[in-house]
Amino acid sequence: MIRPGAFITVEGGEAVGKSTQIARLAATLRSHGHNILLTREPGGTPGAEAIRALLLNPATTLAPLADTLLVFAARADHVATLIRPALARGDIVLCDRFTDSTMAYQGYGLGVDCATIAALTEMIGLTPDLTLILDAPPEIAAARLEARATNPDRYERFDADFAARVAAGFREIAAANPARCAVIDASGPIDSIAATIAATVTSRLPHRIGP
Repeated sequence: MIRPGAFITVEGGEAVGKSTQIARLAATLRSHGHNILLTREPGGTPGAEAIRALLLNPATTLAPLADTLLVFAARADHVATLIRPALARGDIVLCDRFTDSTMAYQGYGLGVDCATIAALTEMIGLTPDLTLILDAPPEIAAARLEARATNPDRYERFDADFAARVAAGFREIAAANPARCAVIDASGPIDSIAATIAATVTSRLPHRIGP
């Protein structure tokens, strides 16, 4: 069954420019008359944002499976109370991170059983129409992360080996799901990346998102 709206997720490791590019995409789509819900994970609803604060707090210590289950608790509320109603209205939902981030971070990064994550994903019962995976060389991502003025959150504090496992996870996810995923080179100028993303969205979802 085709949903009335469209569900687009933006994925990638730390400091690849997801927040900047998803905001640019939202502005572009709004300029063409589309109704946009811009949201994020973990988060998007009051309960999910409370879980996000716990997960990102550097003082938080969690076993990997506990970390994973909290992410899915936040997601269950987010999908039920915000994302599905928006899709039913015919909105385009743009989400900064979704289930692929859990597979990459908690699965590939923290070593949680990927079959467990897949089963939890199946329980959520929602697959994006298009997933944009932003990919940048590790030295570029590391330099961007270091340049940020804010204190690093819990995930940003993981080491380079963790970041490499996450990046490899995203690449494997993209290779296994070519019809849904598009890998975007996030190493260039912001405007160039934004133009590539806009063109990718239009070409991948021609019947759902027109110019």
